Amino acid sequence: MDIALLANPTAGKGRRAALLPEVVARLRAGGHTVDVAAAGTRDGMIEQGRLAVAEGRAVVAMGGDGTVHLGLQAVAGTGAPFGIVPAGTGNDFAVRLGLPGDTLAAAEAIAAGPGTRAVDLARVTGADGTTAWFGAVMAAGFDAFVNERANRMRWPRGPQRYNLAIVAELLALRSRRYRMRLDGTESEFDSVLVAIGNTESYGGGFRIVPGADPTDGLLDVVVAEPLGRGTLMRLRPKVFKGTHVLDPRVSTHRAGTVELAAEGVTAYADGERICPLPVTITCVPGALNLIG
Repeated sequence: MDIALLANPTAGKGRRAALLPEVVARLRAGGHTVDVAAAGTRDGMIEQGRLAVAEGRAVVAMGGDGTVHLGLQAVAGTGAPFGIVPAGTGNDFAVRLGLPGDTLAAAEAIAAGPGTRAVDLARVTGADGTTAWFGAVMAAGFDAFVNERANRMRWPRGPQRYNLAIVAELLALRSRRYRMRLDGTESEFDSVLVAIGNTESYGGGFRIVPGADPTDGLLDVVVAEPLGRGTLMRLRPKVFKGTHVLDPRVSTHRAGTVELAAEGVTAYADGERICPLPVTITCVPGALNLIG
């Protein structure tokens, strides 16, 4: 293969940035040509990926879920081969696809050229004209508010900023009124958490939509009724096992198309800001041609 490697040296707090030369070496050892895409911005990385696709090259993303998300914007629906070399903190999408979690092992697996397989992706269309693809989970409730607050904060840096955002959002916790249409069937409800998954986890192993299968042509939806702060935090540890959906205040659904609306809610997918609601999310079967 002729590979364009989209590498994010800041992924995973930069802990695996030093592995980039070895990743390149191992890909080349498989007989592939490899060029590292030099892009310092989000839009620049997407553009580099799209240029590679236009040139008939494979795209490999080295980084976390955010880096993979940028790569998806370039390759989704094109048939271009796409590989993942996990180098982030959570790497949820790669893990749920059954890919090697070790950075160098993943590079070797791609270099070995085991072929490709079709994987579903979700396509988001916003009322503001935004279009985007995601592979893992879209958050449109409490976790989205935490991300939004953390992104506005300039201090502290690192994980502590996210932890403070959680505390702040817990103090401000209130339910929102949602309107949702699943394959044409409409409902209206109050909720503190809504998540739509193509795969089942986000945030480094939170199985928020357990059982989500990226090959079944459907999206999995989890909705939590209005909950108090204490109840929400008691449910949160259960998300690691996916057992939160056994709580009667949590409902699950499946649909090919999800339309979701609420006032003052911004959607986040794969940890990246997408757009304010309302949005339409559609499962596109086989939209990703995954290496491995």
